[in-house]
Amino acid sequence: MGILAVLALPLLLLGISGIFYIYQSVRWLLSKSAVQNKVVVITDAISGLGKECSRVFHTGGARLVLCGRTWEKLEALYDALISVADPCMTYAPKLILLDISDINGIQDVVKEILNCYGSVDILINNASMKVKGAVQSISLELDKKIMDANYFGPITLTKALLPNMISRRTGQIILINSIQGKIGIPFRAAYAASKHAAVGFFDCLRAEMEEFDISVSTVNPTFICSYHRQPAPGNWEASIWKFFFRKVAYGVHPVEVAEEVLRTVSSKKQEVLMANPIPRAAVYIRTFFPELFFAIVASGIREKLKMEEEN
Repeated sequence: MGILAVLALPLLLLGISGIFYIYQSVRWLLSKSAVQNKVVVITDAISGLGKECSRVFHTGGARLVLCGRTWEKLEALYDALISVADPCMTYAPKLILLDISDINGIQDVVKEILNCYGSVDILINNASMKVKGAVQSISLELDKKIMDANYFGPITLTKALLPNMISRRTGQIILINSIQGKIGIPFRAAYAASKHAAVGFFDCLRAEMEEFDISVSTVNPTFICSYHRQPAPGNWEASIWKFFFRKVAYGVHPVEVAEEVLRTVSSKKQEVLMANPIPRAAVYIRTFFPELFFAIVASGIREKLKMEEEN
């Protein structure tokens, strides 16, 4: 009886782990089947995340329309995709040149996109531009450029494709945004502002598109990186500010985000926050305890200024 009692907990944990593994495997298979034969448009497909999204949707049997600013990189991605996938189970991707910040050229690009298959089932707004610096050091021209890339570009493309989805009363729109669309981080004002604007637009769009059976989802990772690294000793970012947000040291790998995007398409979940407990808590602290949040932010700024003075 004593031996059975000792073994009960490990066996229970093993059983739970097995059930969870099976659940995750089934969920993954269902996610892949959900995009089979679907026309999927991915912007900035040549970025790290764009490539991973292209890979998971391609292997899932989607009919991809890959958009990017550089033709050579699009061709390289095309070669990489068709070289590892079963041609009997997948479609050869279509390639489209698109600079999402070129607002005036988007309408012509949409015509090219629709000419590929005649319709779009899933739009993944992945293109984005980042900038870092103090507010007074960022020119208004750069502010506008960031807004074009992160806000006006995605909404212009979305608006141009909406009539096609509305007429068929089906479709999905995915915005890959950022946790900075929820909380503002110092020295990233232009970027955070553009991400806040995008969240506001797609939140409104979600409600308006419900009558047409078009789902709108936002996926908000903390920081997309290809590897994990710790801040150097003495770096001000290792302060309470850094501990609070875990931005660089605990970034999300592109593979994780791409797989979450695929699951989001399958589940039609409205909003996904990909963050570790501390940055996840920061979002709620900003909402319910703003004074505490601002105090932590101010602490980080003071530590940065102190480090600069000492150096």
